[in-house]
Amino acid sequence: MISIKTEANDANEIAIFREALVSWFRREGKTYPWRETRDPYAVLVSELMLQQTRIATVLERRYYQRWMKAFPGWQALAQADTDQVLKLWEGLGYYNRARNLQKAAQVVCSDYKGTCPSTLEEILSLPGVGRYTAGAVLSFAFEKRAPIVDGNVVRVLARVTAIADPVDSSSVQRDLWSLAELLVPREEVREFNSGLMELGQRVCHRRNPNCEICPIRRQCRAREEELVAEIPRKSQKTKTTELVEHVGIGEKNGHILLTCESGNRRRGLWRLPELDPESAADLPEILRFPYAITRYRVDLRVHRFENPLQMEAFQKNNSGEMGWFRLDDQTNWPALASPYKKAIAKFLEISDDLVG
Repeated sequence: MISIKTEANDANEIAIFREALVSWFRREGKTYPWRETRDPYAVLVSELMLQQTRIATVLERRYYQRWMKAFPGWQALAQADTDQVLKLWEGLGYYNRARNLQKAAQVVCSDYKGTCPSTLEEILSLPGVGRYTAGAVLSFAFEKRAPIVDGNVVRVLARVTAIADPVDSSSVQRDLWSLAELLVPREEVREFNSGLMELGQRVCHRRNPNCEICPIRRQCRAREEELVAEIPRKSQKTKTTELVEHVGIGEKNGHILLTCESGNRRRGLWRLPELDPESAADLPEILRFPYAITRYRVDLRVHRFENPLQMEAFQKNNSGEMGWFRLDDQTNWPALASPYKKAIAKFLEISDDLVG
């Protein structure tokens, strides 16, 4: 059995683990567009897109394909208009990923003459690139020996070694990175790391893992000790904070009023106008729904400006950038965060039933 403590590992056990995983991946590994290239730019794009986003979402909604068509390389992205970058990222959320991707392209063009650096230290210096992403670029694009540890890998390694402590603790995280670094082979790095991630995605599920078809089941300590359902363990979750957010929908001649975001989290995006509770109380509420962001659960309440005077008063009392956009031409809208796109879509569904 493989142990979380590196000094206790047996070289033969490690060799068996590597061979079983690589063989399984060669037989069962999925084909994705980013796996068909060794281009470090394409690899970085896919890795940042897949943070906090399901593979199916990225593929089915063609985020990756549309991005690569619009910005096929470092220079195209570095020189792109930021509004266009955010628009193509629209719906993926966590927009700092898109901003950092463009900043990374600018650094590659300015500091490395448009060629991606190939050392861990240099890749880690790129904006938005952490240890996992750097390892992915090194192993998938350059076939260099580098560990990767994401949520799927954590689950596989935690079960293989039957870690009892919370996997999100700093000490266990250090141990998992050390173990991943020990396990990754000098050759077949791309296949090994891909297999490790895919095993967590497709077989070693958080609930109801399919242990019977797992290629490393004979080396899994959690399975042997009947602890699979209990591992991995995490620290107690951060308490969710409940918030209420009021927004207004204003129409004029087939156009809708949007305002520019003011906070850093959604910088560069647009939104429905935000209302204070006092102003919202004077407007009819037409719909509401919840959405989650980080540790917040937001109750979004959507109100309607009933007449031009109310919209004029709002515009007069708010100094931020605003604009009117055609409701029937959403392709030319600026990038909107998902909750506001959803609110507008719901409004259009019920608009014929609203009075006034």
